[in-house]
Amino acid sequence: MQRRTAMAAIVVVCIMAIGTNVFAHCQIPCGIYDDATRVILLKEHVTTIEKSMKQIQASPDMNQAVRWVNNKDEHADALSEIVTYYFMAQRIKPVDPKDKAAQAKYVKNLTLLHGMLVESMKAKQTVDLEHVENLKELIHQFEHSYMGLKD
Repeated sequence: MQRRTAMAAIVVVCIMAIGTNVFAHCQIPCGIYDDATRVILLKEHVTTIEKSMKQIQASPDMNQAVRWVNNKDEHADALSEIVTYYFMAQRIKPVDPKDKAAQAKYVKNLTLLHGMLVESMKAKQTVDLEHVENLKELIHQFEHSYMGLKD
């Protein structure tokens, strides 16, 4: 019996040592996360992508450049995940097509989010800072459209 208990304890310790992936957001609308925070995170990811691109361009050290490329790609993926799994899958709801104003806002928001996905993909493919500027502008436009902010 002691041997089984000891083996079970070892298995538990091994599982705890290995760890598991913990994801910060599921697709259950629990209301814990808020839209303004997601927009702030989008902006932070773009800032990190921009810094990574600049470091890649400035770094003569190939090993360091590879680290910056990986960092840039991780933040582009995180931005894309917020756009798709948070906004497109959960927050942007289809509207009655007969309501022309609501339909126009729906299409505008989806178009801006799709643009963010395309620019995020292009940011992964290059170190062209134009994609960063495009992302900043798309996020700005989306924030104002989605949240009803005025310039």
